[in-house]
Amino acid sequence: MQKEVNVICIKWGTAYKPEYVNKLKNMISRNTSYIVNFYCFTDDSEGLDNEIIIKPLPQLNTQQEYQTKYAYRKEAGLCDDNLGNLNGKRVFFFDLDMVIISNLDEFFSFPQNDKFYIINDWNTKGDTVGQASCYSWVVGTLGYIKKYYEENPKKVVDKFFTASQEYLSSKIIEKYGKLNFWPDDWFCSFRFHCMPKFGPLRHFLVPKIPKNKIGLKAIAFHGVPNPKEAIDGVWLDKSGIKPLKSWKRLYKACLPTLWIKDYWY
Repeated sequence: MQKEVNVICIKWGTAYKPEYVNKLKNMISRNTSYIVNFYCFTDDSEGLDNEIIIKPLPQLNTQQEYQTKYAYRKEAGLCDDNLGNLNGKRVFFFDLDMVIISNLDEFFSFPQNDKFYIINDWNTKGDTVGQASCYSWVVGTLGYIKKYYEENPKKVVDKFFTASQEYLSSKIIEKYGKLNFWPDDWFCSFRFHCMPKFGPLRHFLVPKIPKNKIGLKAIAFHGVPNPKEAIDGVWLDKSGIKPLKSWKRLYKACLPTLWIKDYWY
């Protein structure tokens, strides 16, 4: 009998068009022999493929200003013990700007028992922060993370500000003593691993898939540029609309990276 997996994502606002959800679902389905139950937690389902299971955004039961603060509706909200009626089931979360490049069967079979797994953050030394572009847990085991945020939103935001993945990581370590990481070769950052490290070289060298990541399964386009911008060879400011100020273009540059289209569809 073919096994099933539960994959989830979250979409709110206008930063990501429906194509990001649809392409993520397509990439994951193409790259596994598992039956994929694909869930999208969203406030707007228009344009999403019919095969996608639509669920409402998780609600944070706290003061109004903290219900939509930064990305806490993701790192705290998705910890709901009754998330999408999936209590007791393992879910695999992917950010919308992930690009899948190889088979995921080994990834889906990797977790043991009810352990939490996350990427080891590339921008933090040590093993105390997870990169929340992709993580997995059993629904019903992380409700305390949502509850603590709901009871102490100002305290959490004052301490972690926009770094909601650091909040998530700290609460996992607080209860379980450590973070469990995916194998290092499975994920990489487009900015940190595919683009030239020396900024000016980005005007001359096209980003490429790192050769030292033998088992690479997915590339995270966290921050800027996103997959579409990288394909087009543009680097916009955080609004995603305006071009960068002239001096920042020295190092914040990306040549058109057309190989992304071979995977992102």
